[in-house]
Amino acid sequence: MTAVDPEEVVALAQRLVRARCQNPPGEEAATVAVLAEECRRRGFEVVLDEVAPGRANLIARVGRGPGPGLLVVSHSDVVPPGDGWSGDPFSGDVRDGRLHGRGSADTKGGLAAAIVALSTVDKTLDRPAITLAVLVDEEELGLGIRHFVRRDLSTNSHSACVVVEPTSLQPVIAARGDAYLEITLTGLAAHSGNPSDGHNAIHGMAQVIAEIERWHDELAASPHPLCGPATWSVGTVEGGQATSTVAARCRITADRRLLPGELAGDVRKEVERRLEALGLAARGLTLDVRMTMDMPGFETPVDDRIVDEVAAALTAAGARPAEPTGWTAACDGGFIASVGIPVVVLGPGSVAEQAHRPDESVEITELAIAARVYASLFQHHGRRTAPRSR
Repeated sequence: MTAVDPEEVVALAQRLVRARCQNPPGEEAATVAVLAEECRRRGFEVVLDEVAPGRANLIARVGRGPGPGLLVVSHSDVVPPGDGWSGDPFSGDVRDGRLHGRGSADTKGGLAAAIVALSTVDKTLDRPAITLAVLVDEEELGLGIRHFVRRDLSTNSHSACVVVEPTSLQPVIAARGDAYLEITLTGLAAHSGNPSDGHNAIHGMAQVIAEIERWHDELAASPHPLCGPATWSVGTVEGGQATSTVAARCRITADRRLLPGELAGDVRKEVERRLEALGLAARGLTLDVRMTMDMPGFETPVDDRIVDEVAAALTAAGARPAEPTGWTAACDGGFIASVGIPVVVLGPGSVAEQAHRPDESVEITELAIAARVYASLFQHHGRRTAPRSR
């Protein structure tokens, strides 16, 4: 850990923030170029695996010894900056003890800390590999993680996984998943002077939205002990063509957060069942439900070895004590857990207070601590550690 230079972490994080990219529309290439250059310069074995034109997963490895190694997962994309910034969203400026810019917390700061920490691992030792997978499209449809799981992942190649995401350096052992649903009602257009001549899709969609809200309230009664309840949120509504025309079509998109172990396909079936029970067909409306994205949740047993190793690394790095907790956000970790690899999410910055907001930033001191934590974990992974008292 003495080899971790905080200034080096900050400088790399600045370069990553200044590599302007956003998703949508999927502009990870500039960030991936910086990552590839840095990893090669540090002596890592680097592979760029194209997922879509101009969009490549970066896989970097240290070590080629026998036995399953440690997988470290992060992502190269950031959400668009949006409005409300007090300065350049991609400035990478350091002021008031914080690194500023889109992605500083989610998750380029943590990624820089992990790369610098990986540089401290002795590459001459015949030890199981540590694999860093920086994936595209985490913020949208998960193209990168799906490609990685399908092409590069096997249960016997990795003993555990650490996902670099902003958790305020609290070890997250359970996280919700997510599903996006697109619900469309099709009716019949007519002159609004005689609305009964048509079938108003917007009126029908009002029923659908009310039912989703009732369902959301029902779910609140059955929370997961670490992640809280499953939730519904309608994100967009569009429909109709003119004020004087009965709306023949209405479409909404909705976000359904999934509990660990809950299957997106089962949710879709329940959506169809509940909405069909509203009597929409009797109103002359046709229902179409599509799932455009699904990301599984996960839960790692609190007594799993990787949980103890992360706790030991936090203690060794002088981080504040933190019990394993849950996360209301979703991440790529659920896909890793789905093939039987235990997962802990751990990183600097706050997903609730900084990620996806104007003036995103992360504390410099937290980046330095994160680098020390990762360095300790990387150097000691697989060794016997004393179990934590519980």
